[in-house]
Amino acid sequence: MSKRVVIISGGDITDELTLRSLSGGNIGVIGVDRGIEFLYRHKIVPNYIVGDFDSVNEEVARYFREETDVPIKEYNPVKDASDTEIAIRLAMTIGATEIEIHGATGGRLDHLWANVQCLYIPLKKDIKATLVDPQNRISLHDEDFVLNKEEAYGQYFSLFPLGEVVHGLTLEGAKYPLKNHTMEPQDSLCVSNEIKDEAVKVSFRTGTLILMETNDKEGF
Repeated sequence: MSKRVVIISGGDITDELTLRSLSGGNIGVIGVDRGIEFLYRHKIVPNYIVGDFDSVNEEVARYFREETDVPIKEYNPVKDASDTEIAIRLAMTIGATEIEIHGATGGRLDHLWANVQCLYIPLKKDIKATLVDPQNRISLHDEDFVLNKEEAYGQYFSLFPLGEVVHGLTLEGAKYPLKNHTMEPQDSLCVSNEIKDEAVKVSFRTGTLILMETNDKEGF
């Protein structure tokens, strides 16, 4: 399987954006619970399906069970991990070096926050992972990184600490630069910044950053 894996989860999905991500060859696809309804509509057969199927249309579930040979990892709804976390761990098991997750935003905020936290699992294995929708691209970082204007997902970027203080945060090339800032978990200073130069260099000494690249309007 390709080292790039796209996970289709059961939240809000914009067809054009997700189909674009799935275009081309050598892409692994994992359908997660209600996300398989999107795959069914577009006649896409994934490499794996995971979930408890508590919210899946019966016709769709029957199709994948009876008319395809897709490996299905079905779980009891009472379990110790979310469907998306299970899919992320599966993607890592099959050798993904890049994971892109669609359908992981929208609706319930507890599900969104759980999905953001799940990005920490591939991060600790040096695997690039992102949550994507038409207005947002979310990733985690535990070391310095660069945001190139040409590759930016939106007009704005915001930074938040993931569960611990971030020490020595410095932003160079941003509309609102910073130098050696200590970012506390409740800190909202780094909301809605912009890339001023050709790139923004983000450096920090300790901690983990949540990066949100965003647009006010859908513009994928």
